[in-house]
Amino acid sequence: MSASVPLSPLTRIAVVAFVGLALVGDIATIASAGELPAIASRQRAEKKSFTDGEIVEGFLKTAFGAEYHLAGRVDRIRKFDGPVRVYAESDRADRKAQLAKVVADIAARVQYLDIAMTDTSEAANVRVKLVRDRDLYRTISSFYGAEKAREIRSSLDPQCLSGFRKNDDFEIEHSDVILTVDNGDFVFLDCAYEELLQSLGPINDTTSVPWTMFNDNVSMGYFDVYDQYILNLLYDPRIKAGMTVQEVKALLPDVLADVRTWVMRVNDLKE
Repeated sequence: MSASVPLSPLTRIAVVAFVGLALVGDIATIASAGELPAIASRQRAEKKSFTDGEIVEGFLKTAFGAEYHLAGRVDRIRKFDGPVRVYAESDRADRKAQLAKVVADIAARVQYLDIAMTDTSEAANVRVKLVRDRDLYRTISSFYGAEKAREIRSSLDPQCLSGFRKNDDFEIEHSDVILTVDNGDFVFLDCAYEELLQSLGPINDTTSVPWTMFNDNVSMGYFDVYDQYILNLLYDPRIKAGMTVQEVKALLPDVLADVRTWVMRVNDLKE
C-alpha cells in the first residue's frame, strides 16, 4: 500500500496506531534516544529482568491478534521473510536522520533481522511517510480511503500509524508507517520505534503487559529490553510466518533460551 496507489478491497491489512502521547517541546539539535532527558530517565528506571513467563506472555499477546484490522485472519505469526529495507519520504532532513538512527538501533539489537535504510522507494518494503500533524488524517485517507480513515480516527484517534500487507502464507510483503514530524523529539522517537517495530509483525497492542511499548499507556522513546525479547523471538528463524499459537508454544522454550543469551549480551546485562 502507498499514498499514491489505492488499496484493493481484498487486500489483507493489519493496522495499529500509537495513541495518547503527551506532547513535549522540540529540541534544536538532532537527538538520539539517550540524549533526551525524558528518555534517559526512563532508561534509568527500566525493568530489565523478566521471567520466562513474563516474556512469553508479552510475545503471544503482541505477535497474535491486531488492535485494529481491516481484513484477514490475525491468529497466525506475521513477519517479513527476507531483508527489510526502509525508505523515508520527507523533506525534513533532521527527522530522516533520526529515523535512520532508529533503524540502525533495531538492526543492532535483533539478531536475525536484516533491516536497513534505502535511498529509493522502489527498493523499499517499508515506506515511512513523515507528515505534519495537520496533514495526518488527509494522509491516512489517501492510504485507506475516507471511510476507513473515519473509522480509524473514531476508534483509535492516532498520533501516528502503521500497517502491513501480507500474503497467503502470512509473510509481510509491504509495510507503511505514517509519523508526524512537528510534535517534538520525544513524540517522534516514541512513535518511530513503536510503529517501525509493529510494522515488522507484533501489531497487537495490549494494556495487560506493563513493560512493552505496545501498550497505549506506555511511552518509551527507545528500544527497551522487554521489546527486544519480543522482536528477537519473532525473528528467530525457527518461528515461521503462518504458525499457530500452539506451534509457537512448542518451540518457545528452546528459542527463548537462545534469545536470552543474545539480549543479555547486546545489552551487557548480568545473570
